[in-house]
Amino acid sequence: MAKRRLSKNQTRRIRENLDASVKRANTSETTITEDTTLGPETRGRVVAHFGTQVEIECHKTQLRRRCHVRANLEAGTKVVTGDNVVWRDGPDLGVVVSLEPRTSELNRPDPYGKLKPVAANIDQIIVTIAPKPLPHYNLIDRYLVAAEIQEIQPIIVLNKCDLVVDENIPKLQALENIYTSLGYTFLRISAANSINMDALTDHLQNKTSVFVGQSGVGKSSIVQTLLPEETIKVGSLSEADEQGRHTTTNSQLYRLVDNGFCIDSPGIREFGLWYLNKHDVLRGFKEISNAADQCKFRDCAHASEPGCAITKAIKSGEIQSARFKSYQHILSTIDDVAIRGAKG
Repeated sequence: MAKRRLSKNQTRRIRENLDASVKRANTSETTITEDTTLGPETRGRVVAHFGTQVEIECHKTQLRRRCHVRANLEAGTKVVTGDNVVWRDGPDLGVVVSLEPRTSELNRPDPYGKLKPVAANIDQIIVTIAPKPLPHYNLIDRYLVAAEIQEIQPIIVLNKCDLVVDENIPKLQALENIYTSLGYTFLRISAANSINMDALTDHLQNKTSVFVGQSGVGKSSIVQTLLPEETIKVGSLSEADEQGRHTTTNSQLYRLVDNGFCIDSPGIREFGLWYLNKHDVLRGFKEISNAADQCKFRDCAHASEPGCAITKAIKSGEIQSARFKSYQHILSTIDDVAIRGAKG
């Protein structure tokens, strides 16, 4: 059944009612309601999502409660982990009655090509990689582009640093050199052996951070090491292809000891950016974007045009060829999606 379309006046009234509930929750005002079985409105944060229900952590008490989500919360809005909400407790389950505006969100395409939010109100994206499965620039760059566009601070974390050996150290060292030269924070840690975990903990203080990366790189293991009292499902690599098995099926938010939060997100092998335009992709590669501003012609395609500053920067080593190839590949995937959409 298709969703009922709301008029502008209906949408406005819903928004006004939701804003009023946020105000009441902030000021502890009472509200007149026909449902006397529900408690007063209070603020909380979504820490997990379970189909039609969510788990809320109350801002005041830090206690957690399973809640339904009110059907008319907001037209087309899906509540996700990290959302700040207003909710009311009930005899069996609580009810989320309003959603507060987001400061940021991380999106990814679902299997049907629709854009799906993964987490909200994020301060940092922790791009997690490992020697196995061996990381590649393109997946890292996709996360970095998403972070740059959303103006979210990215940090690259190489987990399982104890598995760095003669065979993989040249590629891993080259990868670290490129990203540190661009100003990105790059940490080497081992959650299993508690190597350099203090450095990671320092970066997580007073922030909400989401761990992203392929399955098998150890995101859940890192969270387990940070929070040993939690029971977190941790998987292993497939012996056949050294790819990770999915152990986290939904994003979950955890409260850290040092006034921070972390979100463990499901591992994915691809991270599509088809919803961005070419200008957004360019903006996500900051060194390429800076060079593009110096091109002789405004409509430069950055291929073989005379006066192309990007071509010059690649020859001089100011732009690494691996990054430019990654940029070109992302652009090609956007074009492919556009072509498929035009034909469909």
